Amino acid sequence: MAEHILLLTGHLARARLQRVLAGAGDLGFEWSVLDVGVKVAALMTEAIIVRRLPRPVEASRVMVPGRCRADLKRLSGEFGVPFERGPDELKDLPAFFGNHGKAPDLSRHDMRIFAEIVDAPVLGVDAIVDRAAAMRAAGADVIDLGCLPDTPFPHLEDAVRALRAGGHDVSVDSADIEELRRGGGAGASFLLSLTEATVPVAAETGATPVLIPAAHGDLASLLRAAEAADRGGIAAILDPVLDPIHFGFIDSLARYAELRRRLPAAEILMGTGNLTELTDADSEGVTAALLGICSELFIRNLLVVQVSPHTRRTIQEHDAARRIMFAAREDASTPKDYSGALLALHERKPFPNTPREIAELAAEVKDANFRIETAEDGIHVYNRDGHHVAQDAMSLFANLGVENDGPHAFYLGTELMKAEIAWRLGKRYAQDAPLDWGCAVDSVAADLTRLAEAGHTLRAAKR
Repeated sequence: MAEHILLLTGHLARARLQRVLAGAGDLGFEWSVLDVGVKVAALMTEAIIVRRLPRPVEASRVMVPGRCRADLKRLSGEFGVPFERGPDELKDLPAFFGNHGKAPDLSRHDMRIFAEIVDAPVLGVDAIVDRAAAMRAAGADVIDLGCLPDTPFPHLEDAVRALRAGGHDVSVDSADIEELRRGGGAGASFLLSLTEATVPVAAETGATPVLIPAAHGDLASLLRAAEAADRGGIAAILDPVLDPIHFGFIDSLARYAELRRRLPAAEILMGTGNLTELTDADSEGVTAALLGICSELFIRNLLVVQVSPHTRRTIQEHDAARRIMFAAREDASTPKDYSGALLALHERKPFPNTPREIAELAAEVKDANFRIETAEDGIHVYNRDGHHVAQDAMSLFANLGVENDGPHAFYLGTELMKAEIAWRLGKRYAQDAPLDWGCAVDSVAADLTRLAEAGHTLRAAKR
């Protein structure tokens, strides 16, 4: 017997939902739609479903709208069939079902992030430990203590020990051989920026060395250092060093490719800061491109720095990118449609509904509650008394008649301004929901078992 999915919806969305499903072709299952007697599908509650869904349920599973606040586990037990939550927008259903209703698996990756504390010598031990905790929470695997030229680091050993006591893997990056010895002796797992001349320090301390060329761009010296480490039974990581744009960037990429060609099994590290820090571009895209290169070359170690304020989320960006690239490579796919984490400013499908579809929906509205949507032509706000479209939020206010209703005016003002920002950037807007900035900001998962009372109460205020 073919699987049968029952989709629950409200009055206003029913016709559109049926058209979308009918136009999607063969989805691999049978489907039916049930209007549970609410106007707006997102306002469907658990109690309403329990009262109005006929029993027994004649379906293999039941799907509720993405914004429906209900305890699906409890509903599944109540009706004896699985309940699941669909996408927020019904226009996204074909893509949702095309992936069998499952989000891509982004739980896996094969890249290790070294997050550098670039000013470690001038920070106290407690400040270093606090910084490390934030870095680990953002996705770092190894805390790198960056030493500074001509800057004493008398508390280096104390810092390494405190980080180790806090459960961190630690690396020390220095051009000073004595600082490397001290860091390795205190328990650092990795020592960065060793050359063919300083490889023996790794043997002295037992730390894993990250080797660089003896002279900038000298791949031959890096290969000799790798051979020396191999002869000594030392498992080394190799870093040909990435250069900034206009200062050898292309040649440095070629060195990475040549190193992989010559040493197919080598562990390689790329420090991405020379591009993310020294390019005035939103770093999500820069990071995505670099980690795509790393994925192709199987570079599994990343050295990440954050100095410029415009790269303040670089660890989160690297963490998201390594997961996306891993999933795409495993699927033999381009890194597309896996996650919006790196789409901070723009989205691939910002406008789920056309102006005509919004106008058709607006014509069916019979109450005074305002609905807000965006489409290619601008911001749409409508209720039973009218449908208004503009490209700036302020011009809409005079049409809404809420001058004497402070709370409602405040609510509409914030929502309309949010809609304008979304429209101008090409982002997805959803009333009563925050804009999705990907990994550029911390997001708090909504409690989908409870109705979002504040926003809906304000939105439903009558004028």
